[in-house]
Amino acid sequence: MDHAESRDGATGTDAHTDVTPATPEPAPESGKKRRRPWVRRVGRIALVLALVLIVPLLAVETTLRVNYMGDPADGTHTRGRDAMWLGHAWVDGRKKDADVTALARRLKDTGVRDLYVHTGPLEHDGTLPESLYPRARWFIDAVHRELPGVRVQAFLGDVLANGGPEGLELSDAATRAEVVRSAGQVLDTGYEGVHLDLEPLHSGDGNYLDLLDDLRELTRERDAQLSVAAHQIDPLPHLHSVAGLVADHPKWWSQKFFGQVARRVDQIAVMSYDTARLFESTYGGYVAQQTSLALEVTPPTTHLLMGLPFYYENNPSHWGHAETVAAAVRGARLGLSRTDPDRELFGLAPYIDFAASETNWKEFEDGWGR
Repeated sequence: MDHAESRDGATGTDAHTDVTPATPEPAPESGKKRRRPWVRRVGRIALVLALVLIVPLLAVETTLRVNYMGDPADGTHTRGRDAMWLGHAWVDGRKKDADVTALARRLKDTGVRDLYVHTGPLEHDGTLPESLYPRARWFIDAVHRELPGVRVQAFLGDVLANGGPEGLELSDAATRAEVVRSAGQVLDTGYEGVHLDLEPLHSGDGNYLDLLDDLRELTRERDAQLSVAAHQIDPLPHLHSVAGLVADHPKWWSQKFFGQVARRVDQIAVMSYDTARLFESTYGGYVAQQTSLALEVTPPTTHLLMGLPFYYENNPSHWGHAETVAAAVRGARLGLSRTDPDRELFGLAPYIDFAASETNWKEFEDGWGR
């Protein structure tokens, strides 16, 4: 608006009328609207949150890249103690003698000495219908014929309830007892071990540890192996607890819980895939880190295996261009080199046979073979 000047004039005819100086009016506001205080506060909070989230993420990614650098130590190759997960088709009647011959030819020059063949899934009450594996005895005999010295273990899995409406409830003692009976059932069939995969399994689950104690008693009596598929370990301390605040089923176990599980089994196989890593270098660095974390708490009498992604997918939890077998093998070798290069009870475990490509096999053999 215009800035008008105010003055008091004389009422007489005197030409020298006194003039009172005008009081200046406040300067007008500029056209730019002043930001309200609450808007500034929200902006600051958003900036802080962004820094809290982005800075640690960048730090983690940088650390994983660095973790992938360097060369694996000499001798960090197969110890002839590797394993492989196999699909259900081997025991339900779909596979024939020719398929076993082809499998034997594929595995002959590798270090694979344990096969975890999918024989479940368990019913939610822990029972296992025998109708699910009518050809198990045939497969076991065929493997022994074609691959002498290779053990066949029954891969038994189920979804855990964890408070949900459906799933196997570990807190129920009767259900745990049925799982043990099912394990005895497959051992009666001729399997040389029981491989348990229950998911999602929360870190610190004491009921799971009780189940493993009962299974270990059974397998020792039967001179059989007890092996488990294990969740990944917290890449940052207590990350599973933080993740639990925003996710019903956090991805990781604490390192302490991993060690508690490892001490109760003959073999523990880390499912070191589906990591959401975007780059091959950070995935390889992640596997190196997981290998070191697992080695630190796995007793030398327990056989540790690191899983390999023998499949290709693209989704938010698994980017196929990043999660390559080559990166996983190199990462496992780096972790082994830095933590316990002379560990004998160590191997790699491809997952899974029916999704494997020639590239997967080549990277496994080239990177891990002697």
